[in-house]
Amino acid sequence: MRLDPSGCGYVAGVEDYTHLDFDPNDVEIRHAATVMLVDDRPDLHVLMLKRTARVVFAPANWVFPGGRVDPDDHREAFGDICHGLTDEEASEILDVPTGGLAWWLAACRETLEEAGLLLADGPTAVDLPEFRSKVREDEGVFVDELIANKIAIDATAIEEVARFITPFGPPRRFDARFFVARAPIDQEPLQDDSEIVEWEWVRPEDALTRWRAGEFEMMSPTVRMVDCLTRYESVDEVMAAARQRMPYKRVRVIDPDGDYHVVLPGEAGYDTAELEIESGWVRLWSDPEA
Repeated sequence: MRLDPSGCGYVAGVEDYTHLDFDPNDVEIRHAATVMLVDDRPDLHVLMLKRTARVVFAPANWVFPGGRVDPDDHREAFGDICHGLTDEEASEILDVPTGGLAWWLAACRETLEEAGLLLADGPTAVDLPEFRSKVREDEGVFVDELIANKIAIDATAIEEVARFITPFGPPRRFDARFFVARAPIDQEPLQDDSEIVEWEWVRPEDALTRWRAGEFEMMSPTVRMVDCLTRYESVDEVMAAARQRMPYKRVRVIDPDGDYHVVLPGEAGYDTAELEIESGWVRLWSDPEA
């Protein structure tokens, strides 16, 4: 088996990278944060964005807002812009030595850049299109603009629910943390028409149906997380499950050369599925005995 250089999955064949114009061993694994924004419309929907076909990583795929954790997301102190969690608490959740709140900041910044939505602690009078334009021109001003506009982020409203490390082989690799948050009130998405060319609020079940029909292209971690949402009927249910911060469950892959179905413990076929193909851990699940 070898990896699809597009970064979207696997293709059958032997491990041979001589056809590539880069060395997979030199590809840096970058930290990233992505957010599942959920809303009751009136039943549970999740915001999905379609990436342009011109990008290297996940071209023409439907994704959640997200991107790299940049150096400017790391700060010596987060108390002036993040409420609810200390950096020590956030770092413990992510199991990193320090700077955990940088992932929360990156999640909020990327949501603003890609979807035009600001995940703020309460209403704000800021001019969102202008704010977004400044951040798109220079990502490093995001924190400065938060402070200048007296905007804070409620870190407790954004829960980390999964971690996926993209596989060896593609030219872009990420160690991505998946978060979930309630969509901000009285804001509508605004695509950037550069990296993102479409957006849609979609029922998780409908997204999976369209994906199976080949009409809604998604990467395997995205499919897995959309599948996780199908077990909940409302935003309150999703957020309640996320706040439990259940222990991670390691994913496995059924039929890697065919349907490539990513499953969690307790789901059909898990005990005989492949463990080492997909590096993913999910904690958005409910304890049936709780």
